[in-house]
Amino acid sequence: MSKPARHRHIILLSIIVMLFSGCATTPSDDTMIMESESTVARFVERDAGIQRWVDQAYGYAVFPDIGKGGLGIGGAYGRGIVFEQGRPVGRTTLTQGTLGAQIGAQTYSQIIFFRDEKALQTFQLENLEFSAQATAVAATTGAAATTSYERGVAVFIMSRGGLMAEATIGGQKFRYHPL
Repeated sequence: MSKPARHRHIILLSIIVMLFSGCATTPSDDTMIMESESTVARFVERDAGIQRWVDQAYGYAVFPDIGKGGLGIGGAYGRGIVFEQGRPVGRTTLTQGTLGAQIGAQTYSQIIFFRDEKALQTFQLENLEFSAQATAVAATTGAAATTSYERGVAVFIMSRGGLMAEATIGGQKFRYHPL
């Protein structure tokens, strides 16, 4: 890689880190819980079948707003709330790194459903990692009816804005902190 190209990547990566760092303040638990509940309602509005997932899952993690961007090298960051049997039990963060053909920026929401207590505990112990592009199902009418759990986990995403084209490899990593 030439020196100018390397500098462009370093500058871009610095901008992405600054964008995804967000504000210096962290939203309160109450604010995050309300945003997460509103996000679940928007998913159900988009596809009423998601309500069955909410009702039947042992737990779920809701990320109301994930920011993502990239140009060759990319990343994403989001905060959320983890629910166990319908009750908020913890905070979570998502970080994602990608490498490959990509350009743009976007925001989206994500819900990760856990079929049983074991799947939720795997997440809470920070042992859950997966390729972001390969595992998520877009929340569209009827998608919930044709989706199933894979290794105890199912992921739904809903675009909020922006435009991004990508053919990348990468993965998502999660952190969990009890309320």
